[in-house]
Amino acid sequence: MRLLVLGGTEFAGRAVVEAALGRGWDVTVFNRGRHELPSGVRALQGDRTAPDGLAALAEGTWDVVVDTWSSAPRAVHASARLLRGRAGRYIYVSSRSVYAWAPPAGHTEDAQLVEGAEPDADNTDYARDKRGAEIAAVDAFGADRSLLVRAGLILGPYENVGRLPWWLGRIARGGPVLAPGPRDLPLQYIDVRDMAEWILGAAERELSGPFNMTGPQGHATMGELLEACVRATGATAELRWTEPEVILDAGIQPWTQLPVWVPPGSDMHDALHASDVSRAVATGLVCRPVEETVSDTWAWLQGIGGTAPQRPDRTVKGLDPVVEAKVLGL
Repeated sequence: MRLLVLGGTEFAGRAVVEAALGRGWDVTVFNRGRHELPSGVRALQGDRTAPDGLAALAEGTWDVVVDTWSSAPRAVHASARLLRGRAGRYIYVSSRSVYAWAPPAGHTEDAQLVEGAEPDADNTDYARDKRGAEIAAVDAFGADRSLLVRAGLILGPYENVGRLPWWLGRIARGGPVLAPGPRDLPLQYIDVRDMAEWILGAAERELSGPFNMTGPQGHATMGELLEACVRATGATAELRWTEPEVILDAGIQPWTQLPVWVPPGSDMHDALHASDVSRAVATGLVCRPVEETVSDTWAWLQGIGGTAPQRPDRTVKGLDPVVEAKVLGL
């Protein structure tokens, strides 16, 4: 298979590139050339936001294109229109943020969508941009040759958003740790490598249409995630499980100040941790144990000096130690 990845050096794109190389595919990567690429990859350089920025893609044919863009839809529209006669399938890594807030527990791919930005629009907001990019991909390739991967919470090595790396760093420091309860709170996330493998399998099977892309609800719990962090780091951390009401009364923001966690019974929990992923599972999605995701992410962090990269267009995650200590009564 001849694969073109638009991006391909950070997180989701990088995982797709590595998985494709592992399958023996012919891999081309198009990006701005700011990061080192794995050996065996053909590199094309360009800036999708610049005039004539797609010039390096003027020639060439591919079986499948994977696009992870998450800004102005016009970049996706321009790329897809340029490639539609020279690529067999366009796979766009979208987001479950395209569903109108707040989608109910058990929502499928048929849930109500936000109104997407126009395919040629500049930046609007994250949800409308992602939906606009979906529309752009389908507009260029048609419903039968486009695949929309509506990713949920993504964890794993190379994470540049700051969720699991923050928890690993916090627990590695040791001492009492504010652990947001309940301990058995079901989570829903996807290891970036499992998503990458599913994407490539979907390309081989010529799948099309939208897919919720995250693991089954309860694949891990909050307790299992944080306890895996303790084991991976070997820290002397003490997880102090704290009731959601105590956390919220302290003004702590779910999801950002305590990454991954949102209180049970809330619209936010149902939207982020309770979607129906039966369509993805039925088409080959396999999810590795949380222990493996956590330990591999810790090994990666140690290999790069302990500090994860941070996307500049994402909010900084984590809880102020002073606030944590106050809630814990320290």
